[in-house]
Amino acid sequence: MTHTLQLDGRRAAFDDFGPATAPAILLIHGAGHDRGVWQAVTAGLAAAGRRVIVPDLPGHGDSEGEAPGAVDAMATWVLAFADARGLDRFELAGHSMGSLVALAAAAAAPTRIGRLHLLGSLAPMPVAPLLLEAARSDPAQAHALINKFSFAPAEVLGEERRRTLETGNRARMERNGSETLARDLAACNAWQDGLAAAAHRNGPTLLLCGALDRMTPVKAVGPLYEALQAGGGEVRRVELAGCGHAMQEEDPAAVVRALLGTNTGPLSKK
Repeated sequence: MTHTLQLDGRRAAFDDFGPATAPAILLIHGAGHDRGVWQAVTAGLAAAGRRVIVPDLPGHGDSEGEAPGAVDAMATWVLAFADARGLDRFELAGHSMGSLVALAAAAAAPTRIGRLHLLGSLAPMPVAPLLLEAARSDPAQAHALINKFSFAPAEVLGEERRRTLETGNRARMERNGSETLARDLAACNAWQDGLAAAAHRNGPTLLLCGALDRMTPVKAVGPLYEALQAGGGEVRRVELAGCGHAMQEEDPAAVVRALLGTNTGPLSKK
């Protein structure tokens, strides 16, 4: 069931699962996506007794307004949304663009964010010029490029599973619209404050990486990991075997285990 509230005079849509008195975790989706991308992870976390709140960012899914087009603006919205839900202190997780939003929110309100979970993250997070241009002028090509690099190879996932994931991802991007995708990708490309934000983070942080991720590859996560370590908080880097960038859809059970900190199953920790 979709919940809504009014934020800045516009409808904000969200899911809210699990016990109302349990510690809350907010899940923030990535570029061109909406809260539906977290569906399986949400179910797993709620089944483990967590309260899970998953909003659609403005201009995405069922939330009104225009996509903000800037990471800091999205982070401000997330904190205002948390205020509207009566959340003083909470865990925050974000995937891809959502990880930048989560990192910016944690920098803006460090005492409010308990555990921070960054999935498929890099800082900075440059976007290829070809994809930026395709998002503006040829959405079908942009969707094809994103699908090509979002998932583990068919040799790992299986032809049918990969085809199903690509079909669902394309439909989600089409629903959210080409302008939203273009604004989201431009926001990722423009945000240059990630390493500074990470260096001021002194709370526990998880960097969750897909071992087969070609969009935010494991080999490129070093600067973000080192900046987080410089902040003085506990930092875990976990790689999910057999996963690409879209790990929460490829292996939601492994993502749930990592977010809960149980680390059982096909994980490698560094």
